[in-house]
Formats: sequence, C-alpha cells, structure tokens
Amino acid sequence: MLQSMTGFAAGQGGYQSFSWSWELRGVNAKGLDLRIRVPDWIEGLEAELRKQVASRLKRGNVTINLRLARDEASGGQRLSPAQLDVVLGAMAGIEHEAMARGISLGPSTAAEIVGLRGMLEQDESLADPTPLRAKIIEDFQQVLTSFCEMRAGEGASLLGVLRGHVDEIESLIARAEAAAEARKPRAREAMKAALATILDTAEGIDEARLAQELALISIKADITEEINRLRAHVNAARELLGAGGSVGRKLDFLMQEFNREANTLCSKSNDSALTAVGLDLKAVIDQMREQVQNVE
Repeated sequence: MLQSMTGFAAGQGGYQSFSWSWELRGVNAKGLDLRIRVPDWIEGLEAELRKQVASRLKRGNVTINLRLARDEASGGQRLSPAQLDVVLGAMAGIEHEAMARGISLGPSTAAEIVGLRGMLEQDESLADPTPLRAKIIEDFQQVLTSFCEMRAGEGASLLGVLRGHVDEIESLIARAEAAAEARKPRAREAMKAALATILDTAEGIDEARLAQELALISIKADITEEINRLRAHVNAARELLGAGGSVGRKLDFLMQEFNREANTLCSKSNDSALTAVGLDLKAVIDQMREQVQNVE
C-alpha cells in the first residue's frame, strides 16, 4: 500500500495522578527526521519512542509532542528552593532597611512564607518512573497506529492521483508519436527544397557529403528513442505504484528521467504541433513530480 508522509494524530491517557496528551504531525522529508518533545526526567522514554516510530515509518519529518501533567490534589507539590532563596533574601533586605529607619517589623511565620506565590511548585518527578513510562509507551502505540492509518488514507488518495497522471502521460506520448509521424512529409519536403537550393547556388559541392550531413540531421531530429524510453518509464511507474511500500525515492528519480526525455523531445521537435504536445507532457510530469514529493 502506498503511504503518504503527511499525517496527524492526537490522543489522551492517564496513570494514577498523571494525565497526558499526544500530538503527532508529519510532513514530507528526504529521510526520517524525528523531533520528539517529552519530559526528560522519564529515563529511556525518548529512545523507546524513536525505536517504535523507526520500525513503522521510513521517511517523513515527524514531530511528537507529549504534554504530561500531575493532579495537584495528589499532593505532588514541593517547595521551590530557588523561590525560597529569593524570598528570604528579600525579607532580609527589608528587615535591614527597616531597622536602619527605626521601624520594627513583626516576625513572619513559615505558613505565611509558604503561602506566597511561586513558593510551591508541581513535583512531576517520581522515585521510580518505570511504571509510568510503561503506560505512556503502551498508550503511544495506539496513537502511532492512528497516525499510520491516516498516512495510509492519504496514500490511497495519492495513488489515484498519480495513476491518473501516468495515464495522461501515456496518452500524451501517443499524441507525440502521432505528431512526429505527421511531420515527416513536411520535413521531407522542406529538406528536399533546402537541398535543391544548395545544389543550385553552390559550385563544386560534394553531393555525397551533403547527403550524409542531411541524413545526420534527420537522425538527430528523430524522437523514436525518446518515445520508447517514455513508454518504459510509464511501465516502471505503474510497477512502483502497484508494489506500494516505501517507493517515494524511486518515483522521484523516475520523474527526473521523465522530465529529461520530455525536454529532449521538445528540443528535437522543430514542429509546432509536436512542441505543443511536448509542453503539455512537461506540465503533467511537473504536476506528478509535486505529488510524488509526498510519497513515503
């Protein structure tokens, strides 16, 4: 099955006093680029998530966000050492200034100090985060599956679009071949007229050499090889689309070959009808190339 590199998935989970939410986003990339944001105090979590994603995805720029929170009612609060240091330092400064001005201040209680804003902070760490990590990883598998399913759905849509482009390219190849066949009588008459003019105006010309040069010009203008290679590329594209899997790179290389043959065809055209078909062919190839950029 063809896979797209574009996808999105979200999920929520919880364990004891902890709750969390997931967000996975994917866009196209040359390789597999993972950007994972998880709490760093849960040892081994990021490494395991990378392992799971790499086992199921081959390409794409994937961002994984885990937002973890703990219920305040669970008692998971602790005194902030940094804020305590700031508050006590400020109190000492105030008392010193008050004494210098002859002002007497009443004593402060611990309850008053701890009640100040910022003195208590949420303690999101655990003595042993192993059970929590196991639950988070288990929950991530479901979110990752949803993410892969969306990529597969996008891939199915891409498959229909790409097959349509391949059919259109094949039709244009047939039109190019017909236009090339139709130009032959005109090209032959034009070459005869040019040859007659040269023979009438030039003296001592080597007719055999002239005929040889004209034959070379005729060969260079022939697009039979380009038509054959384009048809071979069409067959290769259909095989890749039918095979599915991680074929994005191969399709991308194939689009370069398509474009090369179309450029050569236009350069050899020397005929308005054939040039028009060649330009249409290049346009469809470019449209297909843009879609191929999203294939895994």
